[in-house]
Amino acid sequence: MATEGFLGYYVETRDYRATAAFWKSLGFENVFETDHESGQWVHPQGGPYVFIAEQHDRELTTHPILQVADSQSFVAAAGLQFARPFVAQHWGVVEATLHDPDGREVSLQAPR
Repeated sequence: MATEGFLGYYVETRDYRATAAFWKSLGFENVFETDHESGQWVHPQGGPYVFIAEQHDRELTTHPILQVADSQSFVAAAGLQFARPFVAQHWGVVEATLHDPDGREVSLQAPR
């Protein structure tokens, strides 16, 4: 089974407030914030969300988040290997990661 398309986009930053202000200036609205300088932003016209997370102790990453209907029936296409298998996450999904041909991370998320 293939993915169902883009669900969101994960963006790390050194300054959550500045990055949130940037996305707000582009028309995105905050739907929730955590207590550790991160939050989810959506556009009122729809489309994928942006999840912003402040990070200080490693190189910053940015990656797409793709929707998978069912983690149990998802099969990676020939030649693709999971970097991390599906694991339950604290935000109510199971998540796995793949790497694209250049080594960039791609997150796959399915309902728990």
